[in-house]
Amino acid sequence: MTLAPETTELKIEIALDGDWFTVCDLSTLLPGRGVAALLPDGRQAAIFRDRSGGLFAIDNRDPFTGAAVLSRGLTGTHQGRPFVASPLLKQRFDLTSGQCLDDETVRVTAYEVRTA
Repeated sequence: MTLAPETTELKIEIALDGDWFTVCDLSTLLPGRGVAALLPDGRQAAIFRDRSGGLFAIDNRDPFTGAAVLSRGLTGTHQGRPFVASPLLKQRFDLTSGQCLDDETVRVTAYEVRTA
């Protein structure tokens, strides 16, 4: 059975420099999967929606390899903290803080997210 796609006019926005920037439609985000969004300054953000409806955004660039791939990583939880594991070297990044769970000296930017 194929389910009908979610229909909504809600937009996902992330906080950038004291303002809100629209990155995609809520219906674009499938629970457990990420999407990459190009930001005005040329960087990329990885946007995620978890199975309970929580929204997260972190930098898409993997600091260990320099590749823009975190949006393609596998999501999960560790001790109640949502994370994404890089598809390349498998380091896990906390989706709320950007902190690497496997190397405390490494962190990526985490963005505040809302629907509008």
